[in-house]
Amino acid sequence: MTQNPPSLRPDLAPSAKLPDAARPGQPRIGMVSLGCPKALVDSERILTRLRAEGYGISPDYNGADAVVVNTCGFLDSAKAESLDAIGEALQENGKVIVTGCLGAEPDYIREHHPNILAVTGPHQYEQVLDAVHSAVPPSPDPFVDLLPASGVSLTPRHYSYLKISEGCNHKCKFCIIPDMRGRLASRPAHAVLREAEKLVENGVKELLVISQDTSAYGLDRKYDVNPWKDGEVRSHITDLSREMGKLGAWVRLHYVYPYPSVRELIPLMADPENGILPYLDIPFQHAHPDVLKRMARPAAGAKTLDEIAAWRAQCPDITLRSTFIVGYPGETEEEFQTLLDWMDEAQLDRVGCFQYENVDGARSNALPDHVPSEVKQERWDRFMEKAQAISEAKLEAKVGTRMDVIVDEIDEDAATCRTKADAPEIDGNLFIDEGFENLSVGDIVSVTVDEAGEYDLWGVLDR
Repeated sequence: MTQNPPSLRPDLAPSAKLPDAARPGQPRIGMVSLGCPKALVDSERILTRLRAEGYGISPDYNGADAVVVNTCGFLDSAKAESLDAIGEALQENGKVIVTGCLGAEPDYIREHHPNILAVTGPHQYEQVLDAVHSAVPPSPDPFVDLLPASGVSLTPRHYSYLKISEGCNHKCKFCIIPDMRGRLASRPAHAVLREAEKLVENGVKELLVISQDTSAYGLDRKYDVNPWKDGEVRSHITDLSREMGKLGAWVRLHYVYPYPSVRELIPLMADPENGILPYLDIPFQHAHPDVLKRMARPAAGAKTLDEIAAWRAQCPDITLRSTFIVGYPGETEEEFQTLLDWMDEAQLDRVGCFQYENVDGARSNALPDHVPSEVKQERWDRFMEKAQAISEAKLEAKVGTRMDVIVDEIDEDAATCRTKADAPEIDGNLFIDEGFENLSVGDIVSVTVDEAGEYDLWGVLDR
């Protein structure tokens, strides 16, 4: 049983859980999936296509005929992690195909690892398949190699990420994701809903909706109308959420910008008959207007506080999660203090924070007055101390309350669960350490909270 660490990087997804079933003689491909949940979905799609062509999936280097490394390029530290992963795969296996966000910089990768077989950019599935075919020709057995109806999942069976769009139209100066993944490209509403319905039919209890900008979903499609069931549905986040909330699963929205249109989602979250969880993951990044302007962010701290108050008035149980950058170029002590004061007012439930890093190609690199590393560390420490105190007080207030939780893992000591306020691996947990023996992973059960920590809760099963 482990407690949730407070310093998780916001660009990371849960660790991929690779299946290990393969028939004798079947060509096997390994997968190393780095980066955010959007990249994890890309990895699932690649493996699903490979599985359909007769490849097995290897959970280790030794059992793989080749390895695909799905990389991250979000920060320089993420690039370094990706290069290390490529190097390890080369050392342990030798046949390595690179894809993902860092794959948009093939010369940079080959400069460090010239012996890789191929490099492709993000969501270039066909090119990845071509590279695998060249390295390890397929050898399907049509009587054995049947693709499961649910495809290949790299997450536990009871929850799944659901990507509704690619790309982003924002021009945030610290981010190069739009350069790597392109402009906003939304999937048709009926295609998203069909996938969501199929996931729920196959046992998924929680849908984690992801994109680069969830609240902008459908803008590029001019919110076109799509046939769905016996009616129609717009490619709009409100319509999409309303329909997903009818499927019988928890639905959690990630990466939502605080546009005025978000107000339309709050009544759905307040409706106990709708599956849209009262949870918003909003990347505020900062609160001082001058810092936000230097970031080229589409938000303002003061207006955001008004929005938060309006959301809570409509839906008192709403959980707000966000990420922030400290030490952005030019950030003064006064601007940082404004962020701390804003945190006191906003009282966000879940908070992640990372220290600014230059990223090759980002416009923020050219900004003046970069903050020394020791100052960034000191501000990060102060920010996290503030966030931790807020979290601890909010969780203490939940002691004695009843709530539904979903079971993620069971070992000999406890059942590790999550409340509606907790996304997998980035938020806290609720532990049940007595009377959990008859629970199963994926169960949704009612508990009474009897203890609180800084980031986690403990509870007893309601009988």
